[in-house]
Amino acid sequence: MKKWLLIGGMVVVAALTVGFLVIKGPEASAALPQDFELPEYGEDEDIVRHLGYTASYNHGTLVPDWVAWELTREEAKARKEGQFSFSRDPDVRFPKASREDYSRSGWDKGHMAPRADMRWDLKALEESYYFTNICPQDHTMNSGAWRKIEEWCRSQALLHERLYIVCGPVFTNHRHGTIGEGCVQVPDAFFKAVAMENGGELHTVGFIVDNSPQTFSPRHYAVTVDSIETVISRNLFPLADEAAEASIDWNVWK
Repeated sequence: MKKWLLIGGMVVVAALTVGFLVIKGPEASAALPQDFELPEYGEDEDIVRHLGYTASYNHGTLVPDWVAWELTREEAKARKEGQFSFSRDPDVRFPKASREDYSRSGWDKGHMAPRADMRWDLKALEESYYFTNICPQDHTMNSGAWRKIEEWCRSQALLHERLYIVCGPVFTNHRHGTIGEGCVQVPDAFFKAVAMENGGELHTVGFIVDNSPQTFSPRHYAVTVDSIETVISRNLFPLADEAAEASIDWNVWK
């Protein structure tokens, strides 16, 4: 079985399971290749690359299947600000979600790639408000557990220099239905997978948060990346060795 993978801005065919050789020694910082954060995806997916993130937009659910980005220490420190409105992504085809779909729905316009991760560039910040990067989220969850995980990721980027992150919705029984005339599907939960290189070794951690009032600390929602891949039926870090996705080393994740 083969999937399509975006490497260096080009779509290429990649094997379903690809081993990742971790480089040790002086060259360790070069161990993770460009676009390491991108999951495997099918050639029929609508992939859009923006300055700060790459996303796969689903025209059936009208939310992204996944959003992936790299977060460096310098980006996590940045503090640029601007006033931007939620808007349709000009680079994806119709149908796509709109502000009207979310209006008076009772659900937040929840960022997948956080606006705070994009404050290193005003264009990146503006593009984070495209609906390509937005899902309906429970308000308490969005401002509680999800925000805490976002802040935890930024703290890890400050400690470890560079993170690779991919997140998105989880659909199980579609218990929340849809919103708006466009019928934007409301996810049952959300996943986030994080990878980084430390001491020449690859480390990963994942999170799954139910789309309901959730306020606990990130570790409460922590799971292995392997377990997320089982739930969503997608290989999230195709260039990673499977062993690195099967456990969480909390001695590394401070």
